[in-house]
Amino acid sequence: MRSENVEILSDKTNAAIMRHPDRAFPGVLVQGDNLYAMCWKADLICNEVGRAAPGYKKLNELRNTLWAYLNHYKVTLIEHGHKLPFDDAQSADAFTPEIRPCDNHR
Repeated sequence: MRSENVEILSDKTNAAIMRHPDRAFPGVLVQGDNLYAMCWKADLICNEVGRAAPGYKKLNELRNTLWAYLNHYKVTLIEHGHKLPFDDAQSADAFTPEIRPCDNHR
């Protein structure tokens, strides 16, 4: 872990805009609990759309990217001794009783 100064262009709750010193362009800071919810919502949408639907492959790629970000977030927090801001043991049923995992995100 290291400490660096970042440029904070906006510190709006759940939508902070900041520029990392090694990056040319600013990015959006997404809180871990919001990312977790986005991942489960993406699972829901994939499930509702179905694998045979047009555009499913691209939707699933987007969903897998979100899960990859979340998995990196979880590993990083655990490595540094931080608690997760969500219950990772919580099942998808907490979001909807109809969720079924789609393709290979975990």
